[in-house]
Amino acid sequence: MKIVILDGYVANNGDMSWAPLAELGELTVYDRTPKDLVIERAKGADAVFTNKVVLDRDTIAALPGLRFIGVLATGYNNVDVIAARRAGVTVCNVPAYSTRSVAQNIFAHLLNICNETELHSRSVKAGDWAKCADFSYRLTPVIELAGLTLGIYGLGNIGGEVARIANAFGMKVVAFTSKVPWQLPGYISPVEKKELFEMSDVLVLAAPLTAENKHFVNDDTLALMKPTAIIINAARGGLIDSYALARALNEGRIYGAGVDVLAQEPPTVEEPLLDCERCRITPHIAWQSDTARKALIDISADNLRNFLDGKHSNVVN
Repeated sequence: MKIVILDGYVANNGDMSWAPLAELGELTVYDRTPKDLVIERAKGADAVFTNKVVLDRDTIAALPGLRFIGVLATGYNNVDVIAARRAGVTVCNVPAYSTRSVAQNIFAHLLNICNETELHSRSVKAGDWAKCADFSYRLTPVIELAGLTLGIYGLGNIGGEVARIANAFGMKVVAFTSKVPWQLPGYISPVEKKELFEMSDVLVLAAPLTAENKHFVNDDTLALMKPTAIIINAARGGLIDSYALARALNEGRIYGAGVDVLAQEPPTVEEPLLDCERCRITPHIAWQSDTARKALIDISADNLRNFLDGKHSNVVN
């Protein structure tokens, strides 16, 4: 079996092993593949793996020998799954591999905003504490999480883990979700969309992006929020109208934001959140813990192994 990975660098830049996949056939790994080389590199492969490289209808049609597409991620919007099904190609993704890693990133952003640990550390190392007249000082407000209301949009694996951690911090947890109350643990209260924005001291976005929820956070919904509110997004950048959020932050109508995702990645210089002092940005790194990336490779190999054995795991089409 010939196996090709089209864009393996972000998941594994050499610090991990592709051995679980190499054991299943002749493996070729490309760090990155530009659009004009996708067909050339995938031609003749029985199985192709992609993280963000687009495999559309025309590409799939140009690869008649293709039998399996593995997505090195949970989201699979870069693959035309309908065209793949019609061509007899099985498509598998890797769900839930990075749940704890992403939840950790969400709270890293939140705690950074609430405590400004690095800001204070830099101040101390610059000599400010040594010159201080008092035994203690603070440069920003220090925000305690206990007793605050954390609202969640998207109560899947990641949203559920965020709720569990928030509960451990002593936060009240509300969620805008299609789940009914009996499906929720006792510490999560379901609310309507308007209540979510009005009640949340911290709003966490953990939902997939759809045509219906694009710009879920916008001028109208931001107007419902407290001026002390914090927004954290580790889901998809398109859930937020970044121009609206930038205005709210710059005008002091929202206290702070932490985002791991932007609508366009990498961003252009026009991205308004880049210039927002009250917005902390990480480069889509929430899923990138060593533990999560190893799980990504292992589960991807299991998906292909099961396919070869006539079984199905994580099939999305």
